Amino acid sequence: MTFLWPQLLWLLLALPLLVAAYIWLLRRKKKLALRYASLSIVKEALGPGRGLRRHVPPVLFLLSLAAMLLAAARPYAVVTLPMTQETIMLAMDVSGSMRATDVQPNRLVAAQNAAKAFLAQLPRQIRVGIVAFAGSAQVVQVPTINREDLVSAIDRFQLQRGTAIGNGIVMSLATIFPDAGIDLNSMGSERERARGIAIDQAPKESPKEFVPVAPGSYGSAAIILLTDGQRTTGVDSLEAARLAADRGVRVYTVGIGTVDGETIGFEGWSMRVRLDEETLKRIATTTQAEYFYAGSAESLKKVYEKLSARLTVEKKETEISALLALVAAVLAITSAGLSLLWFNRIL
Repeated sequence: MTFLWPQLLWLLLALPLLVAAYIWLLRRKKKLALRYASLSIVKEALGPGRGLRRHVPPVLFLLSLAAMLLAAARPYAVVTLPMTQETIMLAMDVSGSMRATDVQPNRLVAAQNAAKAFLAQLPRQIRVGIVAFAGSAQVVQVPTINREDLVSAIDRFQLQRGTAIGNGIVMSLATIFPDAGIDLNSMGSERERARGIAIDQAPKESPKEFVPVAPGSYGSAAIILLTDGQRTTGVDSLEAARLAADRGVRVYTVGIGTVDGETIGFEGWSMRVRLDEETLKRIATTTQAEYFYAGSAESLKKVYEKLSARLTVEKKETEISALLALVAAVLAITSAGLSLLWFNRIL
């Protein structure tokens, strides 16, 4: 726990003085009582439990003062709170390599099933949008709270050639910030986006100028990127990650498949597809998010369960002055109530 105004903690030194004053008053009252009655009569009047009970209201009041002084110092603590995110973008790989069967029944079907389970666990008020990317990226479902529309969009996925991971991130950002001037056209030509270009010819042009913010600071949206391969075309993946980081959007990355890869055939050609874990980890680190590895259908479902938990609650350093003030008020009211109930007076 840290304090914004720690200098006010010096006021806590007044509490021992109050305790000393209370003890002095008790001894003074005891001396006055013994002047007018014998000690046995005083004890008999008090009863067996009243002697200890009379200390309860002052102790509660003392604790109330301590809580109020701590609240005045404006403490901060790491607490678990509901997320403020209103939009989640699912950027899902639909490249030809997703037909690989190292994740049963194949990578695409496993990803679709896990994504549907993820949607079922999210709170209904969170909007979800879906971007599908292969050699290009398209918004297949604008952000909505309608889970049926989202499931239908996932079921309509069609495999294509190419893997433009960066395009998937940029398209997701453009959907989150529709008025921010994020335009994939400015990062590559239509032909490049539609048919793909060589990696060393990827566009380097930056989108519209804006004032960057701290990575991970935007709490109203997040991107979940699921892919099984390496980028082969489109916007550089790390350039897209920096674009997301500058806008404060976290990009949680999920790698599906095996690191060693698998050789697959598609439309008369074959290729070996490998999971580029290093790039996915760097994307997550750049945007202050996390990377998850899903090597099987079951582990992929568990990944989405973890993501659901992370995106509905978060641990955050928050000022808890109001909580301590509430505790102080409850203690003070309890102290006064018990004093009236037991002794017909307040303290």
